[in-house]
Amino acid sequence: MAILAGVFCLSMAAGVSAAQNAKPCAEDVAKLCKGVQPGQGRLAQCLKEHSNELSPACKENIKIVKEKIQDFVQACKADKERLCKDIIPGAGRIIQCLKQHEGELSPACKEKMEQPKGRQ
Repeated sequence: MAILAGVFCLSMAAGVSAAQNAKPCAEDVAKLCKGVQPGQGRLAQCLKEHSNELSPACKENIKIVKEKIQDFVQACKADKERLCKDIIPGAGRIIQCLKQHEGELSPACKEKMEQPKGRQ
């Protein structure tokens, strides 16, 4: 379960990263996270720290992204445990492992992996 939580955190950081670069959050990032160096989840952490100050559009966008990530994590949970159980979460290693085993993924996980970002 801890490893699955790691996958979720990794996916969440990626999702929030995508959300922060989307138009609904661009102004929030510029205003609230000015000077924060992108990478390693720093912008995502900044948005989280300022969650009470985010615009309604950004909050909604992050909510949608989180839901999509939860769908992805649920769809790929068994595949991750079966194919990538020895992989240490972080730096995209779980996602990379799943991509390397693309031919062995369950139909549900494969579908989520193939969906363009923002449409999962």
